[in-house]
Amino acid sequence: MTHPHAASRPTQAVVLAGGQGSRLRPYTDDRPKPMVEIPGTGTPIIGHQLTWLAEEGVTDVVVSCGHLAEVLQDWLKTADLPVNVMTVVETEPLGRGGGLKYAAARLPHPDRPWYATNGDIWTRFSLREMADFHTERDAVATLALARPRIPWGAVKTDGFGHITDFIEAPPTTYEINAGVYVFSPEFAGLLPERGDHERTTFPHLARERRLAGFPIPQGAYWRAIDTAKDLTEAAKELAALGR
Repeated sequence: MTHPHAASRPTQAVVLAGGQGSRLRPYTDDRPKPMVEIPGTGTPIIGHQLTWLAEEGVTDVVVSCGHLAEVLQDWLKTADLPVNVMTVVETEPLGRGGGLKYAAARLPHPDRPWYATNGDIWTRFSLREMADFHTERDAVATLALARPRIPWGAVKTDGFGHITDFIEAPPTTYEINAGVYVFSPEFAGLLPERGDHERTTFPHLARERRLAGFPIPQGAYWRAIDTAKDLTEAAKELAALGR
């Protein structure tokens, strides 16, 4: 039996791959951030993302390039890709919202919903479940929410100031924007021509109760690859997962 929301699950996505990745130097001296390889896998971050999107029913992807775009474009030309990929390059900086709007204009089905992901996110969870959650809440935009681990050990105390426990790198109690999205067709029209949608479009939708937050299921893998330490941690975690 087909799921009642199956028809509203996106088959198209935008990957935002234009960032400088300055905190990942020297890895990003000669390549954009999404082209940095996860140690031990032989595949760049974007390769893992495209595989994940394909597994989740996506057939068409628009990759928005910027910094060292040609390196990414050359790789896409030679790689054995599981989806149809088209690249767009901003000729001038449009900001995050403007860049998203520019890329969305090249999606093959502007009248259908779409996924978007930041180019430095390395994750695995059910996008189909997230799409159904988005439909059920009649949202215009849905953000995946993660609880990242804090990089320090935490200390628990009792009411008298005695330390009762040490917890190594616990998850934060706050949920953060995990950099993965589901957007309804009308979302692209609400984006600014230039500037940051997280300061304009998102707060506007939140006030209207049309912005939803999908908590990434507990135990699902999620990591933003922002620094060299994130790369080594990702490699360790993958080894532990036996992938």
